Amino acid sequence: MSPFLISAIEVLIGIGLLFWGGELFVQGAVSLALIFGIPQLVIGLTVVSLGTSAPELFVSVSSVLNGSDALAVSNVIGSNIFNVMVVLGSSALVLPLKVESRLVRRDVPVLLAVSAAVWGMASAGQFTWQAGTALLIALVINSVWEIRTARETPEELKEAEPEVNATSTSNTWPKSILNLIGGILVLTFGSNILVKGASALATSLGVSEAVIGLTIVSAGTSMPELVTSLVAAFKGRTDLAIGNVIGSSLLNQLLVLAGSAVVSGSRGLNVEESLIHRDLPIMVLTTIACMPIFWTKGKINRLEGGILLGLYFIYLIDKIIPRTWPGWQDEFRTIMICLVIPIILILIAVQSMIYWKELQDKKLGQKTIKSKEN
Repeated sequence: MSPFLISAIEVLIGIGLLFWGGELFVQGAVSLALIFGIPQLVIGLTVVSLGTSAPELFVSVSSVLNGSDALAVSNVIGSNIFNVMVVLGSSALVLPLKVESRLVRRDVPVLLAVSAAVWGMASAGQFTWQAGTALLIALVINSVWEIRTARETPEELKEAEPEVNATSTSNTWPKSILNLIGGILVLTFGSNILVKGASALATSLGVSEAVIGLTIVSAGTSMPELVTSLVAAFKGRTDLAIGNVIGSSLLNQLLVLAGSAVVSGSRGLNVEESLIHRDLPIMVLTTIACMPIFWTKGKINRLEGGILLGLYFIYLIDKIIPRTWPGWQDEFRTIMICLVIPIILILIAVQSMIYWKELQDKKLGQKTIKSKEN
């Protein structure tokens, strides 16, 4: 069997183990939380969200321990790009995603601020353990703030956050602990196999580990988010589909990237120049592109969902062309800069104006009704 095929099989096995390990981890953690009497509100906002980000966490930490800093950083960046473009885009194709919850709209500016801060911290070419510690502190502050905000608006939480079904989990100590430990072991084993396979795959294809992390690894570790959001969209819970993406993208930076930086110790995480100048800006821009829709209580319709998916495929092509058709690389990027990007910016501006006008008309209508009643 060829080394390339062996590496590809290792990657697939690793992704499968991560998916299984994440499920076991969530089951065990939720059961233990219920045993300790922790409110389901807190469980939904913390434990369940952590479960969907566990694959990214274990893969990135394992990459750092194996000296593959590029894989650790690119996994986080690629996962966030995948979340917005593929998870949101696919969910919108199932059902137009209308933003109702203030909880979701509150997290979008936070995500944008964190993404910009991460870009700034990494711009020197190294992500230090001090920067990781600062992000972990920000994670604690944001979690406390989110829980307090959710308690003030519990009616909005029903659609925006995952529900915790106490009857679906075992409340016995032995099985809960077994699931938790088993999930951690499977996640650890699966992440090691995935990192090993991804590194070997990059060598076989003659590309950098960063490219593999931005594409294959990030897509594999983001499968839990994709499945969760698609199921939520099929059930009509559009705020959960969106909230899952925003929450996961926040955790990827505040926990996964931060934890990896802390684990790296005094040497810090090395960040490749291509990630700083191309992929990190794309990650920030995808958040900016969706912000007007979220903030104005707009919606992502099927056309916009299709555009998001199309943009991700363009992003993948941009990664593939240098390896397959190097002569077309400059022409492709020229088309993107001169044609595709301006069209997208115009669409975003038009949609934002439409949503803002609808919002103003709605407010004006409400004022007219109140004045007539008085």
